[in-house]
Amino acid sequence: MMITMWVVLPYLAVVSCVAGHVWRYRYDGFRGYLYGPHLDRAQRLGIAATRAGFPAVFAVRIVEMAASGPHSRPEHHIQILLTAVQAVAVPVTIAGVALILLPPLISADVRYRVTPLDRLTLPLTASALLSATLVTFDGGSTDGRYRTAETLFTWVRSLLALHPDPHAMQYAPAIYQARGMIIVLLVAIWPYTRLAGILTVPALRMLRQLAPSPYRSAPTG
Repeated sequence: MMITMWVVLPYLAVVSCVAGHVWRYRYDGFRGYLYGPHLDRAQRLGIAATRAGFPAVFAVRIVEMAASGPHSRPEHHIQILLTAVQAVAVPVTIAGVALILLPPLISADVRYRVTPLDRLTLPLTASALLSATLVTFDGGSTDGRYRTAETLFTWVRSLLALHPDPHAMQYAPAIYQARGMIIVLLVAIWPYTRLAGILTVPALRMLRQLAPSPYRSAPTG
């Protein structure tokens, strides 16, 4: 059971995420829900807020994981900066996701094509963001110990290194285990949700701009 939860499921989630992005790119180029005349002003504002908030949240997690020791938080000045960024980015992202997803969920318009994943995305995303705040300020992380570093960060590093360490999560407090499973599920379903193009579309646009154009490099006669 431990191996299934903390090794098999995370890798299956990554496979689902990669395969889903390939499928979604071929299906609608990630533009099926985030573009078009059906979007109202609130949804457009939500897209802008989410695109501003999500990268900040990701950056906080990456920097915190890189700067944390095996049992300790990052240095004090780094931790203060990360906490300040997180305090702004988390509510901005949750508000943005809500503005994107709530109109289809409460509308009677059949054109919105609400799916079960649409109903799951908002609470799951909010849970992922709020649980990050809860583990950051966990009262059990005292006396030089940082439980996030000892559990979640150790587990994620081991997965990335292809040497999974499920024991890091086996006896972790419930909130840490819940956060781990929330992240796994969110990674697995992300390409199939309305939010799939939030970061992918700008990234693809940037890649197209950076890629050399054959017409620009062709000699002129």
